[in-house]
Amino acid sequence: LSWVARPGLSPDTAAALLASGPDGEMLWLDITHRPGQAPWVRLMGRYLLPPCKQRWHTCAAFLLQEGLLVCGDRRGSLILFPCSSSSGSAAESTSIVNGGTDAIVKDSSNELEPSCLLHKGALPLESPLSVLFGLHGKTGVTSVTIHRGYIYSTGRDGVYRQLRLQDQQLEVLQKHRPCKGLQWIEELQFTSDGDLLVLGFHADNFVVWSSRTGENIHCIPCGGGHRSWSYCSSPLAEVFTFIKSGDVMLYHREAEPCEQQVLLASLHGREITCVRRLGAVEVPGHPTCNVFVTGSEDTTACVLVLSENSRAAVPLACLSDHISSVRTMAFAMGPEDEGLSALLFSAGGRAQIECYRLLCTGDTVSESAVTCQVIHVASHRLDKHWEQKKNRHKIVKMDPETRYMSLSIVPGTSTKQLPTPWKFLAAACSDGSVRIFGLLEAAQKLVLVAESFHHQRCVLKVEAFLHTWAGGERHLLCTAATDGSIAFWDITGSIMDAVDALHQAEGEMQPLGECCCLAALLLPLTKVSIALLTEPVYPALDAPLVTIMAHSCGVNSLHIRETPEGRYLVASGSDDGSIHVCLLEVALGRGEATAGTCLQVLEQVSRPCAHAAHVTGIRVLRPDLLLSASVDQRLTLWNQRPGELVPLGTTFFHVPDLAEMDCWEEVEAGRELRYYCVLCGRGLELLCGTASSKPPPQEAPQ
Repeated sequence: LSWVARPGLSPDTAAALLASGPDGEMLWLDITHRPGQAPWVRLMGRYLLPPCKQRWHTCAAFLLQEGLLVCGDRRGSLILFPCSSSSGSAAESTSIVNGGTDAIVKDSSNELEPSCLLHKGALPLESPLSVLFGLHGKTGVTSVTIHRGYIYSTGRDGVYRQLRLQDQQLEVLQKHRPCKGLQWIEELQFTSDGDLLVLGFHADNFVVWSSRTGENIHCIPCGGGHRSWSYCSSPLAEVFTFIKSGDVMLYHREAEPCEQQVLLASLHGREITCVRRLGAVEVPGHPTCNVFVTGSEDTTACVLVLSENSRAAVPLACLSDHISSVRTMAFAMGPEDEGLSALLFSAGGRAQIECYRLLCTGDTVSESAVTCQVIHVASHRLDKHWEQKKNRHKIVKMDPETRYMSLSIVPGTSTKQLPTPWKFLAAACSDGSVRIFGLLEAAQKLVLVAESFHHQRCVLKVEAFLHTWAGGERHLLCTAATDGSIAFWDITGSIMDAVDALHQAEGEMQPLGECCCLAALLLPLTKVSIALLTEPVYPALDAPLVTIMAHSCGVNSLHIRETPEGRYLVASGSDDGSIHVCLLEVALGRGEATAGTCLQVLEQVSRPCAHAAHVTGIRVLRPDLLLSASVDQRLTLWNQRPGELVPLGTTFFHVPDLAEMDCWEEVEAGRELRYYCVLCGRGLELLCGTASSKPPPQEAPQ
């Protein structure tokens, strides 16, 4: 049995009662209470729960505008049923025909007569419209909440999920894990000031966790999880009551003045490792809002608005699907007619990649003036196939310490020959490999299609770029490793092979090289045969076209920009504080698309000791202008001339332990071009400046 509030009706006089019975049948009863009168009961609907061992519901919520009922069951599934306020008319009319009082429960002998159930056969037994089986694991769904058109579900798996309705089907948008150790989540409460409170049990305490501050605001010792409890809070007091060993316990605490005042709220719990600017959102009556995404060592990524005028960073959404640190991110912009839409990839520790669809729109009501809708698209882990094996203790597992150090989306790969568009992603890995992934967003699949272990050491950076000419296009890749080498690849063949294989499979997404080889190790002394399953073998990338030794140690920053002449400037920064710039030209045999690609290094410029520490950020602003940032907290603008780099100016920033930099340009009023850069590390900082469109004089500036 469970009570469910009916939207639009006063909870003091009317409510819905859901009752689960034999064979998975669930009844919807409307109960109306009037002072001095017996309760009025009306049978509204009958529903059939999906088969499972423990076949009863645990919670429910109405979507009366859509005519739907969402409920969760003991198996952890979310179920969508059709419902209507007029669905009980058949049972009511049948009751009137048989005496007119069957729908009224009379208290003649101090017992309730279930007379309204005698004619339940007049109502059809509704089947589910949509079922997400085992969404919250085997421990059950604890609550279902409707807020601003979205569905929120909680469970005892330590996760709460946000869902939406799409053509009368439940679609999971994203999941959230509030805090470490809070495995028993019972309920969500949305406050009037926009905060989301997560109620649950942590060890032997009842916990109220705030998603805004990211901390426990209440912790009440109660002995652990309880089946019957209730919590209510107000500005004056908070009350928590529960049943323990047959006794009703009451906890009451008066509100106390808060002596702690937050001067500046934190974005993350640990240092920020990466930052990307998605774009700008124009909101009427508000200044332009720049939307950023940051990743951190605290295993989360944050979508935020950073305004130059207000000088404040306001979080829009928190992505908490990673089980280890978020090291790098890459994104591809969506169609312009959808507003600020982007496909975001985030990756880091435990060889994990997560993919999201972000849609940012203006909202004049909210504090940030921008709202962000997040849809989780796909995820990938190298050891996921290992964890699904029943005999995994006999299987060689990939290195659990493998990290993705850098990501880059391969441009120009939205294939038109397949029914749905594809995206390809290049990843630099700490185990010495360069991996290519393919994403089919419609099927929510992300698979590995090719890899190479050419570097034989940790690969720190990767950048993909597209070379086009009249006869076709080439997908090129640049990778940098810890030995200071920079390699250039032609991955066109690997991309086309992957597309052909997927096209032959009629668009079904299957990992290339899915089959595992089986080897037997025979031990003569013990005569024991051990079956050893190796990792899946994936197609290998072709050997690099060119490899140059740009630095004496690891390359921490890399950027590529195409010149107006069709050549490519490749700038890199290293651990030794040096900056290296080379000019590349792509040559093709006889201009044929199938001809081999040849890269020629036309010019190389190196600036040793450009900074006093690691160069962790570098950008080619234009062919003659270069911007670099270092752990020494200096941001330096360089003029590139034939054979040399000349410093134009230096400024200091306030972010310690700089991890990454992102830059963009905007045309201000008066057609003035301004360059912006955002820096991240142990903090976040936004800087802007201008640069003359005329080339500087040959003499070094004073």
